[in-house]
Amino acid sequence: MERDLKTDEFCASAAGPAGDDPAATPDVSSVTIIVCNSCRGENGTDDYPRPGSRLVEDTRRAAEGSGVAVRQVGCLGNCKRGISAAMLRDGCWSYVFGGLGEDAGSDLVAGALLFAGSTDGFMPFRARPESLKRGLVARIPTIDFFKEDR
Repeated sequence: MERDLKTDEFCASAAGPAGDDPAATPDVSSVTIIVCNSCRGENGTDDYPRPGSRLVEDTRRAAEGSGVAVRQVGCLGNCKRGISAAMLRDGCWSYVFGGLGEDAGSDLVAGALLFAGSTDGFMPFRARPESLKRGLVARIPTIDFFKEDR
């Protein structure tokens, strides 16, 4: 039986420590930003450091003191829409973004904070920075979402 993506529980950790109390602090340590360090960006050149590496550094600077983890990978396989990044949260859906600028680190961190504070496990669309609205490539359910279907 297929599950209804609009009504089923989406995120095992959605309530998290903040629960339904808007004054509570969200668990930002549950969110990780992953940036593709090999992305060439729109110009497609082999310049070094690559635009993806520059976004890694910009995101790390933006995340300092926030508690949000920033990691890098060699390739996210989204080359036609680079610079690419992903956002993961324990037990929740994941996001993939593309078409980001080298200076989008603060947008990624702002999105991560929104994601961490979400009680339904989704990053609120209207509150997202513009680059994360237009740059959304995919929203991927957690594997646990389908375990009942196996």
